[in-house]
Amino acid sequence: MHEFAIMWEWISFAVRWLHVITAIAWIGSSFYFIALDLGLRKGLHLPVGAHGEEWQVHGGGFYHIQKYLVAPENMPDHLTWFKWESYATWLSGAALLMIVYWVGGELYLIDASKADLSLLQGILISAGSLTIGWVVYDFLCKSRLGEKPTILMLLLFTLLVVMGWGYDQIFTGRATLLHLGAFTATIMTANVFAIIMPNQRIVVKDLQEGRVPDAKYGKIAKLRSTHNNYLTLPVIFLMLSNHYPLAFASEYNWIIAALVFLMGVTIRHYFNSLHARAGNPIWTWLVTALLFLAIIWLSTAPLKYNTVEDAEVRGLTKTEQVFASAEGFDEIQDIVPAGHGLDIRLGAFAAFDGFGAFPAHRIIFKTGSS
Repeated sequence: MHEFAIMWEWISFAVRWLHVITAIAWIGSSFYFIALDLGLRKGLHLPVGAHGEEWQVHGGGFYHIQKYLVAPENMPDHLTWFKWESYATWLSGAALLMIVYWVGGELYLIDASKADLSLLQGILISAGSLTIGWVVYDFLCKSRLGEKPTILMLLLFTLLVVMGWGYDQIFTGRATLLHLGAFTATIMTANVFAIIMPNQRIVVKDLQEGRVPDAKYGKIAKLRSTHNNYLTLPVIFLMLSNHYPLAFASEYNWIIAALVFLMGVTIRHYFNSLHARAGNPIWTWLVTALLFLAIIWLSTAPLKYNTVEDAEVRGLTKTEQVFASAEGFDEIQDIVPAGHGLDIRLGAFAAFDGFGAFPAHRIIFKTGSS
């Protein structure tokens, strides 16, 4: 059993490592092409159909890049597709979600003080919820709202806030932010898989068969790619949040996530404007700083503590009973600092002498009790 636990932990580490590597590749290529697209220049000697060009230098060499809004007159012999970075990131992330939050669901996924769910119910909600975002978002994009990008972005933001609140009603704080990140990343990868790549294939096929491609396919793909660009930074924050209890172990974690999505917009707006040579909107950094200060305040804001008395009144949930009946549970007090006791019935927070708020899950230390 000991050897299996060690092996399982290394598998988790390896999958996490893979996830980080593929995410770097996806985010890097995404940011590069957004910057490239915004920085294109109109030239006097561009080929027919070319929208703009860019000269770049890197690694001792010069690169001359041209973009066609629809497609070139003739199909090149070799074409590089950018898709596996996105697919590999999502697949490795899904595997990591299963390893940590499904296999370890009784510890990391289910919060019995919020909803009395079985592990299977929690897993089904976890898996099923990831598809909801894409279905709703895709419907909105294909409706008339697709011609109103600002309203569409506001509705997407509302959807993300609602899902964050919903996750927090049933899952642990850690699982709430992680699932909101996975929810968003699923929308982003589905954009690549179901919209951007199929539209590009249609254009390529039209060229190969001698037809003039319809410009609408490129326009649709560009809209989804732009959405992905603004969602990237918040997803990174949400994926890192499980290492920082100040972010997830708060009853305001879903509001913190909402503010992070706004920060993603302000930061990307600055860089997008810079790359497009559309000015230097320094005001976005002031807004970003204010949003971040609000996040810091929310992470330590007054909380609705579950007191020791409240915990003693209610009985143990089924999940807590499993832990309490485990062999050696009584002896766990031996590793608790002197003068402290143990109570697994407290919720997400406990207050005790010398500390304002100590975020914890399932197992909480408290003073003056044994």
